[in-house]
Amino acid sequence: MKVTLITHTPQPEKVVAAAAKLCYSDQVDIETLMQSLDDEDAVSAFVHKLMTMHHESPLEHVSFTFGIEGVSRSFLAQITRHRVASFSVRSQRYCSEDAPAFITPKPIDRDSAQKDEFANAMQAAWMSYNQLVEMGAAKEDARAVLPNACETRMLVTMNARELLHFFSLRCCTRAQLEIRTVANEMLKVCREVAPTIFEHAGAACDQLGYCPEGNMSCGRKMTLEEVLKLAKANESVDNGTADFSLHVATSAWLIPPEKCAKTATKPSKETPCQWTRHLRPDGR
Repeated sequence: MKVTLITHTPQPEKVVAAAAKLCYSDQVDIETLMQSLDDEDAVSAFVHKLMTMHHESPLEHVSFTFGIEGVSRSFLAQITRHRVASFSVRSQRYCSEDAPAFITPKPIDRDSAQKDEFANAMQAAWMSYNQLVEMGAAKEDARAVLPNACETRMLVTMNARELLHFFSLRCCTRAQLEIRTVANEMLKVCREVAPTIFEHAGAACDQLGYCPEGNMSCGRKMTLEEVLKLAKANESVDNGTADFSLHVATSAWLIPPEKCAKTATKPSKETPCQWTRHLRPDGR
């Protein structure tokens, strides 16, 4: 598997900042607006503010194009479910598949008996494919016998807002290992280019501070139901607040200072994404 960032919008965080500021600029023309954004630290601070406010529409002006190689068509079926994206994929209609090229899932690869059975199935599939082509079948028809394991490569373009959504689902431990590995590699290179935009990107539970998967949770974080149940159990009769502390990953659970207990702590350098808050039972 190989992930390469082919290209991206130049100065992505400056573009995002400009798009957001334009919404609130009365008289400033766009050229002047762009010139006012030369201070990288100021741009980073403003984009950080946008992210904590969840003002995400400006992110759609920034796009990233990746080259992805050495993945299966199972991966292709999963990534193309993300509809706000553009895909160009090696065609099985026009490209010959006469030489076996397939991806063995790592859990199967680690079991010798499963690996042998898998290899036998791959050999049988390609034998049937080549026999059909020799008999005169078109490649577009013969490919029907090929497995989901068939290796492929593609170019994928997504805007930053869609990438955040993609990462929230595919960096999750419940995502299949192959697409989770690719998603983590994509996130890694995105952070190098736009560190503020993707500062808190990743699995949904790392952004929310709780798992949104309900009874399908892997158990790494409490589910929302568990959080609310705990809040209710600890509800204070006096002021309707919960007297327990909950560590959360990002601003999705941040509460305005006037609603927080005085013991609330700001993030440290060691744990920049963790805040301790005394939450209301309704999560507000």
